[in-house]
Amino acid sequence: MATDTDNFENAVKENAEEQVAEFETHEKGVIGFVHQTLHKYPFLVPLIVMILAIIVFGLLNPNFYRVNTLSVILQQVGIVGIIGIAQGIVILTAGIDLSVGAILVFTSVIMGQFSFRYGIPAEITIMIGLAAGALMGFCNGWLVARLRLPPFIVTLGTWQIILAANYIYSRNETIRSQDIAEQAPSLHYWGTIFRIGDARVTYGVIAFLILVALFTYILSSTAWGRHVYAVGDDKEAAELAGVDTNKVLIQVYTIAGLLCGVAAWVAIGRFGAISPGASTGVQGNIQSITAVVIGGISLFGGRGSIIGMFLGALIVGVFEMGLRMAGADAQWTFLLIGVLIIAAVTVDQWIRKVSA
Repeated sequence: MATDTDNFENAVKENAEEQVAEFETHEKGVIGFVHQTLHKYPFLVPLIVMILAIIVFGLLNPNFYRVNTLSVILQQVGIVGIIGIAQGIVILTAGIDLSVGAILVFTSVIMGQFSFRYGIPAEITIMIGLAAGALMGFCNGWLVARLRLPPFIVTLGTWQIILAANYIYSRNETIRSQDIAEQAPSLHYWGTIFRIGDARVTYGVIAFLILVALFTYILSSTAWGRHVYAVGDDKEAAELAGVDTNKVLIQVYTIAGLLCGVAAWVAIGRFGAISPGASTGVQGNIQSITAVVIGGISLFGGRGSIIGMFLGALIVGVFEMGLRMAGADAQWTFLLIGVLIIAAVTVDQWIRKVSA
């Protein structure tokens, strides 16, 4: 009798296990595979979008495939791409930095004014500007980490403070490109052009590509990079695991400020002049967030990559150049990029829901 009961119970257990296995198999079909793949490699979505965009714009205008066109796109997105790296590492910690554009403009003004107002050699003023950018980033990080203030509020406030300080200190004076070329040529270094075949490439593009490669390696292959992801994914769990989350946050915002200083130096080389009223002070924030979001870095932190941000910045550049060459109204660029932003966040929410 006992043997029959045991056989019955074993049969029930085996049947239940088979049913559970069938349920899991059903859930892990094609859609489940797509979910897992996108969660593991979030840069695939912007990569597919960019490839499709290049194909479409190439069909609309064959000149789009010219090497020179692609080099121009890289030059256009280089500055946004560098502050996009800064924005990207901050957003990976589940934060946001609305002051990146203001830091870029103010550090460029510091580099220029220290050279022309005080007669300091450009090589030294560049270092001073980079240090100033890092200091501004440190202030953001300290307020976020130590006072536990929301990153959005902190950087919204420092954005206004830095922009105001920029205008007050510069006296709204623009330093002309000709004067920089004569008296402080080092400030134009990243604007130096060289040729690779038919393509005209600036040193600034090379700097951008090196920084993308460097931070891709740092975030994927170092302990510090893993700590950045851990803080963004679950700060409390990271603290329990022994990660000094406050230290990581301060370091992230400081590095972001330093990167904005590098972007400022590159911007001087690209545009020639130094203007405290440069549009990057306002638009840089939106442009960097756009590149990050389209590139698949989650606004909730803990997921994404610098490669994705790189692709996101390229997508914006491809759309701007492609529509311009197709003769379309410039407003179509903003419309399509707006659609891409909403679509990117929707995909991110979908992936997060599944992964949860």
